[in-house]
Amino acid sequence: MDRLAAGRAADFILARPIAHRGLHDIAKGIVENTSSAFQAALDHGYAIECDLQITKDGEAVVFHDETLERLTQAAGRVKDLTAAEMKQLAIRHSQDHVQTLAELLEQVAGRVPLIIELKSHWDGEERLAARALEVLKDYPGPHALMSFDPDAVAAVRRLSPQTIRGIVAERAFDSYYDALPLAKQIELRTFSHVERTRPDFVSFYFDELPWAPVSALRASGKPVITWTIRSPQQAWRARRHSDQITFEGFLA
Repeated sequence: MDRLAAGRAADFILARPIAHRGLHDIAKGIVENTSSAFQAALDHGYAIECDLQITKDGEAVVFHDETLERLTQAAGRVKDLTAAEMKQLAIRHSQDHVQTLAELLEQVAGRVPLIIELKSHWDGEERLAARALEVLKDYPGPHALMSFDPDAVAAVRRLSPQTIRGIVAERAFDSYYDALPLAKQIELRTFSHVERTRPDFVSFYFDELPWAPVSALRASGKPVITWTIRSPQQAWRARRHSDQITFEGFLA
């Protein structure tokens, strides 16, 4: 099953550059992870990367941050609001409101690949993975789930082995990771989770490539995506060590 999944991943992940959180441009009132950003990506034929958070009542909503302040006029945490409350929130500098995953799927309707990141609180919680898989169960379009958190990727593997899954990663020496248990930090820094996550692809920070664990997976046939590419010059650099780019700020 894993080998078949890897083949399918290569087919659609390699096909089109991936618009980071949609093809957003705040100067035009098109903000990340919104219906307008996804429509712009659709109009250009790009694959779409987006982020999911879990709500108080267990719904998957398209939103990057754990908290509301940067992107809306509200305050607090996504996980403390219901889906209905999230959908009422207007996105700053735009005409858009927060979408659910189901609404995103309806909008995209299989026209381009979806590369969907499960945002994690690093607490072993599997509700978001389970809900995303439930919503995606009958979706016919090309799609994949990924996460920085190996536990979330392992959950996807266990709950739905046939779903394409990936690990989002960097070398994990940023201070952000200091709050994690040491064993988790080591797992991230050595890619020792691979035996349990069995990712079909890797999405890796472009400025930290090449890196031996990623190069080894690529040599074994796993596609490597690089993020976040912000110029044609970066795209050229990234292509030397990867197979596809996640980009923003220009037309790839």
